Amino acid sequence: MAKKPTPPATPAADGEISGNVLFYSTPEPLNPQQHGKLGLVDMEKPFSFAKGGHVVPLTVGEFGQAALNFPIIFAGDERIPLAVMGLNGEQNLFISDDGAFEDATYLPAYIRRYPFVLAGADGGQMLVCIDRASVLLSESGKTKLFDDKGQPTQYTKDAIKFCDDFEGERQRTMSFVAVLKDLDLFELKQAVFTPRSPDGSNGQPQLIAEYWAISDDKFKALKPEKLAELRDNGAMGAIYAHMISLLGWDRLIALAAKRGPASMPPPVPVQPQPANA
Repeated sequence: MAKKPTPPATPAADGEISGNVLFYSTPEPLNPQQHGKLGLVDMEKPFSFAKGGHVVPLTVGEFGQAALNFPIIFAGDERIPLAVMGLNGEQNLFISDDGAFEDATYLPAYIRRYPFVLAGADGGQMLVCIDRASVLLSESGKTKLFDDKGQPTQYTKDAIKFCDDFEGERQRTMSFVAVLKDLDLFELKQAVFTPRSPDGSNGQPQLIAEYWAISDDKFKALKPEKLAELRDNGAMGAIYAHMISLLGWDRLIALAAKRGPASMPPPVPVQPQPANA
């Protein structure tokens, strides 16, 4: 099923989708010949696939809601926005071992679209794919992907629309990040945890994470006309949401500490940041 351009992945020569996409182990282009009998399995706690994802991609339209629950950071040269949902690479603190998601917590769209995803094809097309290895899909699933005539069911149509909308939001997010880059607003920051001994004394500060964020000083130094542009193009709200979200590191660290040592990253002493960071 073809969609619009701007591929995040590339099909291999044999027609399979190549490239790593978080949570998707076996992506296949959706089609009635291979998947005509598949249906969605009704599971009360369906999020086990994401329990090892301690960071999850976010789109800019999600910043406001996500900021209430997680730190929002930017990663890599592309400054990809991420919701930090855990402190080590093997645990999402908001998803239990049985696949339940924390009540009253924002569920990122990246997780909600699973097991569907868009992937790039030759010629700039976008293919609707599913993770064929997902336990959410089975021939015994009651909510079918295709009807008896091989046409997408309403469920599948809704899922495709969600993926299409997500792609549009991803493009908007790339534009938002490009604006921040052009204004040179990013700086390298650190999240630090200071453990307390049973006697109440402070231990040595430990580095939890090093990440890209919007610099308070650089933002405050913007000229009035640049601030007006950010206000008028809708970026200002997302910038403030990101900044406020960084107050959530203490909550996340406390949640991890409560879960026990396995939820905390290995101790790393805090090192001075480079002067040009």
